[in-house]
Amino acid sequence: MTPTRRGFLRSICGAASVFSFDQIAGALPLGVQFVNMAREAGLRAKTIFGSERKNKFLLETTGCGAAFFDYDNDGWLDIFLVNGTRFEAQWAKGEAPTNRLYKNNRDGTFTDVTAAAGLLRTGWGQGVCVGDYDNDGNDDLYVTYWGDCALYHNNGDGTFTDVAAKAGVSTRTASGLKRWNTGCAFVDYDRDGHLDLFVANYIDFDPKTAPLPESGPCLYKGLMVACGPPGLQGGKNILFHNNGDGTFSDESAASGILKTAGTYGLGVLTADFDNDGWPDIFVANDSTSSALYKNNHDGTFTDIAIEAGVAYSADGKPQAGMGVSAIDYDGDGNLDLVKTNFAGDTSSLYHNQGNLFFEDQTFQAGLGRNTRFLGWGVGFLDFDNDGWPDIFVCNGHVYPEVGETDLESGYRERKILYRNLGNGKFADVSMDGGPGILEKVPGRGCAFGDFDNDGDIDVLVNCVNDVPQLLRCDQAAKTNWLKVKTVGVKSNRSGIGARIYCATEGHRQMDEVRSGGSYISQNDLRVHFGLGQAETADLEIHWPSGQVDKLPALARNRIYTVIEGKGLKGK
Repeated sequence: MTPTRRGFLRSICGAASVFSFDQIAGALPLGVQFVNMAREAGLRAKTIFGSERKNKFLLETTGCGAAFFDYDNDGWLDIFLVNGTRFEAQWAKGEAPTNRLYKNNRDGTFTDVTAAAGLLRTGWGQGVCVGDYDNDGNDDLYVTYWGDCALYHNNGDGTFTDVAAKAGVSTRTASGLKRWNTGCAFVDYDRDGHLDLFVANYIDFDPKTAPLPESGPCLYKGLMVACGPPGLQGGKNILFHNNGDGTFSDESAASGILKTAGTYGLGVLTADFDNDGWPDIFVANDSTSSALYKNNHDGTFTDIAIEAGVAYSADGKPQAGMGVSAIDYDGDGNLDLVKTNFAGDTSSLYHNQGNLFFEDQTFQAGLGRNTRFLGWGVGFLDFDNDGWPDIFVCNGHVYPEVGETDLESGYRERKILYRNLGNGKFADVSMDGGPGILEKVPGRGCAFGDFDNDGDIDVLVNCVNDVPQLLRCDQAAKTNWLKVKTVGVKSNRSGIGARIYCATEGHRQMDEVRSGGSYISQNDLRVHFGLGQAETADLEIHWPSGQVDKLPALARNRIYTVIEGKGLKGK
């Protein structure tokens, strides 16, 4: 929303006090439509994940993540979709589900290059994150599994090689227990210029000993469903330190990562929440307190979620956290948090007050109205490029047994779109967001990025036992924007952890280059800023190395590549 628009709304509210500011803003035409282009774009392969009608195990419910990333460095976002499998499935040759890599053809369509890229694999895939861990200029993929994870090294020629075992990040245990790895993120936690790796874990799952629905029986509103996670042994999160030679060391115990009250980890988000220049780590936990690992600058972390106010709901209760995103939504210079939760609850909006203290603003900000949806992927995105980050939530029930009954919103659910009103509040504008918002799907992971380079943010959704969605954002009236791609020199090559300030007249935004996030997914590593009607913007980039680059008066509607310490590429 532009400053002019906000002033207009406030003048109306003042003149006609019978209507609230939120009501009037929500009633105005949105001017933006999300349209599902997946089939036309060539994304037609179904994501398989557990039984379609009744689940025996909790593993069959969590679904898979999605990624927007430019694997071939051509300036256009490609797509990676994690896939799963089924218990006791007998797949005919060539029909087994596999992860999918789609190359962007730069014309709105994609080509499936999975086999040629060497990325075929069938298994219980979970999450994905992206980062150039060896600083060779090519972004690599880490894919989590129930079982051995994969570190796909980008060879720079369109192919990938799984080097997880060689690098020491396969997560295989000496006891033979298969870890249930979920969300992940590359993060240079010690700022040595090499990307480290954080991996969340859910429960210690073994189908031979896991309880069956009838054993409890395990019931959800009278329906017999998969058991857990309460009552089951929680998994242990992992922190791998990059040794700088292509290998990693497990520093989970030494770093303090294992010392946390919560477990059942899902969504992972890295961000500098206390503005000290060091990345912290937030983990959305299911059915217990969430974790906020404060970086102590010496290779260790301390979980301060409870004292920081982000462990529980506003009334002090544990929640079933799924996805998570961060941004400075009100322009006060502090990164705020949004987290999705289970059905019957709201999403959580934590406003960062500074000094590592957050205040739950869920109801005050307008997010407390929706309790019937079960949220997964989530992101702050400025869908109308007015300079104020909005919120997108991807939903879908966890139990297929719910079907299309009246329990909450059924198994297949629509999405929620909140518009930032520029005053600390959000309006639910879902019903005006277009068919892509209203179409009901069993959504899970979702990623955010501009796949067609037209200056607005599109959304990729991975669904359970269904085809994916590619939601193209179409604006009726174009507003201005710019994007920033970071290239580290002393810092890690991807520039992950770099903080970027974008200033236009009377307004200053801030975001960071980030691996992982949403629900076990990966957003575009390019940082996007809406400019409203501004013709230019001043950028200031604070790199993990301590280098600060200032780039004044950059023209609107362009994608800029910034090289650490050298400024704009090509200048």
